[in-house]
Amino acid sequence: MPDVSAKTPAGQSSPALSLDPAQVRISQRLETLKSTESGLTAAEAARRLAEYGPNALEDKTESKWRRLLNYFWGPLPFLIEAAAVISAVRRDWPDFGVVAGLLLYNAVVGFWQDNKAANALAALKKNLAPRARVMRDGAWTTIPAAELTPGDIVSVAAGQIIPADLLLVEGDYLSCDQAALTGESLPVSKKIGDDAYAGAIAKQGAMTGVVTATGERTFFGRTAKLVGAAGAVSHSQRAVTEVGDFLLVLAFFLALILVGAQLYREVIAPDDWSWDRVGSIAQYVLVLLIASIPVALPAVMSVTMAIGAYTLSLQKAIVSRLNAIEELAGVDVLCSDKTGTLTMNKLTVQSAISYGAFKSDDVLLFAALATQKSSEDAIDLAVMAALPAHDALDAFKQKAFTPFDPVSKRTISTVADASGGVRHYAKGAPQAISALVRPDSQTLQRYQNEVAALAVKGQRALGVAMSEDGARWQLVGLISLMDPPRADAKATIAEARKLGLEVKMVTGDDVAIGDEIAAQLGMGSHLLVASDVFKGDVKAGALPRSVVDAVERADGFGRVFPEHKYEIVKALQSVGHIVAMTGDGVNDAPALKQADCGIAVSGATDAARSAAALILTAPGLSTIVNAIRVSRQIFQRIESYIYYRIAMTLDIMIVVVASIVFFDFQPLTAIMIVALALLDDIPIMTIAYDNVPVAPQPVRWDMHRIFIFASLMGLIAVAETFGFLLIGMRWTLDDSLQTMIPIDPGQLQTLLFLQLAVGGHLLLFSVRTKKAIFAPPYPSARLFWAIAATQVVAVLLCLYGIGVDAVPGAAIVGVWLYCLLWVVVTEIVKMIYWRLAGRRDKHLTASRVALAG
Repeated sequence: MPDVSAKTPAGQSSPALSLDPAQVRISQRLETLKSTESGLTAAEAARRLAEYGPNALEDKTESKWRRLLNYFWGPLPFLIEAAAVISAVRRDWPDFGVVAGLLLYNAVVGFWQDNKAANALAALKKNLAPRARVMRDGAWTTIPAAELTPGDIVSVAAGQIIPADLLLVEGDYLSCDQAALTGESLPVSKKIGDDAYAGAIAKQGAMTGVVTATGERTFFGRTAKLVGAAGAVSHSQRAVTEVGDFLLVLAFFLALILVGAQLYREVIAPDDWSWDRVGSIAQYVLVLLIASIPVALPAVMSVTMAIGAYTLSLQKAIVSRLNAIEELAGVDVLCSDKTGTLTMNKLTVQSAISYGAFKSDDVLLFAALATQKSSEDAIDLAVMAALPAHDALDAFKQKAFTPFDPVSKRTISTVADASGGVRHYAKGAPQAISALVRPDSQTLQRYQNEVAALAVKGQRALGVAMSEDGARWQLVGLISLMDPPRADAKATIAEARKLGLEVKMVTGDDVAIGDEIAAQLGMGSHLLVASDVFKGDVKAGALPRSVVDAVERADGFGRVFPEHKYEIVKALQSVGHIVAMTGDGVNDAPALKQADCGIAVSGATDAARSAAALILTAPGLSTIVNAIRVSRQIFQRIESYIYYRIAMTLDIMIVVVASIVFFDFQPLTAIMIVALALLDDIPIMTIAYDNVPVAPQPVRWDMHRIFIFASLMGLIAVAETFGFLLIGMRWTLDDSLQTMIPIDPGQLQTLLFLQLAVGGHLLLFSVRTKKAIFAPPYPSARLFWAIAATQVVAVLLCLYGIGVDAVPGAAIVGVWLYCLLWVVVTEIVKMIYWRLAGRRDKHLTASRVALAG
């Protein structure tokens, strides 16, 4: 390394060693950074690391304690906490223990599942953490890139990711792919005195540089911070909010009626009222609200989605946000990268076209001779792999080599053969080779026609030339190159279409290349040039209808720059589509975050992975389609739980309020209500493993239908429970019935508790499928046995009087027979509803098709 240090070992400033502007700039920067040719000492590096922080993007993840405390904050936790406080004030310790246990249960389960997903993402980031070769204490060593600090001397070579912003101070040549950072389609040649940016990929050459910026101070980091403005609200969050609001309004309305009736009976009418009676009413109402409102809904969703996230991780997909799984279920448009997702991301030689006396094997051999064996460039690798014989180059020795640069667009090598003869070989862009050769007009016309014909097929052309003296060149031929489709891509796209998914190709390549690949994959040939759709005066967020219609109709887009991806997502979302977008670069991050489900493909940058909801660790589209299938199953499991939870809320609230208002009879004690909530929701967690079919079309939260069907099922459940209450009240007053099975009011409460526990779980078995309850898919073993165990617990509580009044075994059998009879009624109503809903859906679909036509 040349002595470009700004400080001598004695600490004195040294003058610039030359008047070369690059060397002057290096000297000035090194002086500012206080670095030397031997790098930093370990002690100095540690000090700077503490000052500047790690060389990584800031982790925005909330602390574990904060995430845990969030489960104790909000409308639903406040209700539970209020009930616990009132129970403690009244010294009703059994009720306090049950209520506090419910609060802790919801918090611990929700936190545990969210923490599992966060740990999975952290593990992925740790496994993907890059390393860097750095000079410390005068010796080269390899350390995690996160430990780099300004002033470090770093070596980078072909195939490596630039670990930090560097000022290049030594070396002959470095070609950097900065497409993920700047959108430049061609690698950029670097020389001494140039800057190299963190996140860029070294394609050719090797150089040494001094670290000038790390972490968020790098070009990479500053760009990634711009992502914050993008983002879409989760559909699941909106759905849960709507369900919660619906049940809160209903519950509070019924609670007001209950409070009014109880205050009149126990406080206003009697002459001997007391504050203890007021507290008793408040406690009972709060406990009733807790049991009625779906306090376990967030936990059920967390468990179900976390299990889905684990399933996806086994298929090489990491979920960074749990709600992304639900978003995937509704995706109807997938905007997919071409390279690496639909194709192999590996250029291959398709054919060699020779000119003059040369043969096709000569074209391939001479192209290989114009290549460095150590090159990692995609075109060079394709040329070397296409050689007819792998030992063909053994007889040649490369004497000199001029690498590719964006200006000349060609490589030139000087090669000596086994006899000592020297020749020159060149390969490069067709126009660069024709300018070098200057063929006659007839040959030039044929040459240009061949290049145009290859372009129509979506293939890239590479010209090859040879010279005896380095001055006069002969045209050897053309090589056609193409990134072939992945073997599974066509079948995967066909599967996606069966699932109602429209796949749009998004590629930075020319439309001709995109058309050829699309034709091979059966995707449609209506690809548009992105810059023609999104012209300079078009602003995202204010897109004219003509632009939105063009985006919606297109099969894909060519010549796409990263900023176009964001506009494509916004355009599709503006007309109601739920969009998944793939990407890998920093400039893709806004589009990934704006998309309903952003997908960072294999090899994506940290910024892209941070913005994405789904991170692929293996290439290809099949993982995404598998994720969509899994997400639709998860969606149906959550939807089944919501049907059940709304119906049970209606059942408990209406029956309790009606029996107190009309009969002055309290059907359930506070402990029974909380026990019901636990008996209902603990086994329901296993719904995350339930067997459900994959929906044939994208699924969305149809809240209108959810509320109608759930309310219908709730009214059937109310009729069932209220009918049982009327039978029980008659039974307690009829002497002849009492002689058969004696039942007092306290035991009637126990039997109502059991009927709600039995009827509620039988209702779940009914609403979990749109088919008959005994038709496949059958409940999973985990769900079935969890509910069976819960029912055993409920029966034992009632039989032995644990926390309730004991009842005879014959009465328990009667409750079960009664509930089973009502299953028939529920099934008949359910089947009629879904048949009518299916007819309505077909009619609406036919109407939309007719309007579209």
